[in-house]
Amino acid sequence: MVLWNIDKGKKITGGKTNLNRKKKKYQRGSSPTLATIGPAKKRVDRRRAGVLKYRVVAMDFVNVINPKTRKAKKAKILSVVEHEDNINFTRRGIITKGCIIKTDIGMVKITSRPSQDGVLNGILLEK
Repeated sequence: MVLWNIDKGKKITGGKTNLNRKKKKYQRGSSPTLATIGPAKKRVDRRRAGVLKYRVVAMDFVNVINPKTRKAKKAKILSVVEHEDNINFTRRGIITKGCIIKTDIGMVKITSRPSQDGVLNGILLEK
């Protein structure tokens, strides 16, 4: 389904505005891609100027950086523990930037935007 990023045809006062032209392709949006835990699956969207945007649909591994050793490691995701944005995202197992997940090497805070970057990166939290 297409979401349109246009003025809805109402003024601040509540009156109607005159629509002077039809909808344009550059005003189109898309429904949000909510990354979940599961076998790796990505969606490819073509954006303006032929740029491809890779969106994470599901992922079972995360790239974790240990802040003390400054080393990166690949870790398996076990579950979503905490989500400051929405309590329902925790229940549904949705991964977004800022959520805390449980991995096989410890608790990790997600630092990337899965639906924008196409990868899951995170930083290892202190115990």
